[in-house]
Amino acid sequence: MITCTVRYEIDPDQLGAFEVYAKAWLHLVAKLGGVHHGYHLPHEGPNDIAYCHFSFLSLADYEAYREKMRADPECLRAYAHAQATKCIRRYDRSFTKPLFVGASVDELGL
Repeated sequence: MITCTVRYEIDPDQLGAFEVYAKAWLHLVAKLGGVHHGYHLPHEGPNDIAYCHFSFLSLADYEAYREKMRADPECLRAYAHAQATKCIRRYDRSFTKPLFVGASVDELGL
């Protein structure tokens, strides 16, 4: 499994518009085969930074999602919303391998 983390620099005056965008992508990632782990909007601290995390079984599955996304009318509408409202100033992505299942210290031999 691979998880994509997106760090957004957003316009704090357009937080409502960014929230609309985020809600659309929560639906769209699932629709296109991924698992969304949610958006994390500013609360305390910087008012212009937000994050999201979503996973695919493999990097190849993520790349297939990117191809489908470019042709999906709902995805294009979500992007158009972000452009029209200018709620996103910039973003960057990073990829990690998630670890979801823990074990007791006895099981781990610690």
